Amino acid sequence: MRQDSHGPIGVFDSGIGGLTVLKALMARLPHERTLYLGDTARVPYGTKSGEVVTRYSLKNAEFLLERGIKLLVVACNTASAAALPALQAALPVPVLGVIEPGARTALQRTRGGGVGVIGTPGTVRSGAYQRALEAGDPKVAVKAMACPLFVPLAEEGWTTGDVPLLVAREYLAGFARDGVDTLVLGCTHYPLLKGVIAEVVGPHVSLVDSAEATAEAVARLLEEKGLLAPPAPVSAGAPEHAFFVTDVPERFVEVGARFLGRPIPSAEQVDLRF
Repeated sequence: MRQDSHGPIGVFDSGIGGLTVLKALMARLPHERTLYLGDTARVPYGTKSGEVVTRYSLKNAEFLLERGIKLLVVACNTASAAALPALQAALPVPVLGVIEPGARTALQRTRGGGVGVIGTPGTVRSGAYQRALEAGDPKVAVKAMACPLFVPLAEEGWTTGDVPLLVAREYLAGFARDGVDTLVLGCTHYPLLKGVIAEVVGPHVSLVDSAEATAEAVARLLEEKGLLAPPAPVSAGAPEHAFFVTDVPERFVEVGARFLGRPIPSAEQVDLRF
């Protein structure tokens, strides 16, 4: 497949959380067009087998590839852990996940070699971040913690105040005494709770937003391959961003605006049944 710098960046996630990755991409690469697919009919991926997640991911990628994407971002931690090798082998365009960029940034920032990872139970259980960190530095000391209540808090908009603060303290109190100086936000929902997480772990702990790290990795890769979109003339207006979902779009549009940090005008429902 001939890759065109004018083609859009494709992004998929199991649902809404990947919009934080899209938000970071839009901020870092303001001239790029994007296509976002949320597989909302089959969310969550974290409770499913790796084989099933890979099958869903290949179908998502096929849908976006048919629409001319020049690069695919797997904005789902579970799919990044389970399906990235299969996607990279099957697709004729570059494929990036969210795990390796976050791990690489954490290793660059840690001062004493103590890195924490927080994520969903499925992501933590997969060991994907732990393996990526240890591959980059075998001496790194990794502490991983599942924080399942952070996802519903983010989706309900409970991102400040006593409730999320109490939950964050319950989950994260042990990180300071375990020598963690860098903490990876290993779930795309967690950037919405960055304020309370930072308050609990303290200023001595650097927070790594995997969404921002992924956006940087995408920018580097597009530049290396000569695929950066050229700046459009002012008269052309802002680049287009299209949204697709596999279930009814109303909740995605409503809740997704909090994750994206701007209104989502509309989302098209598509059928990806096998």
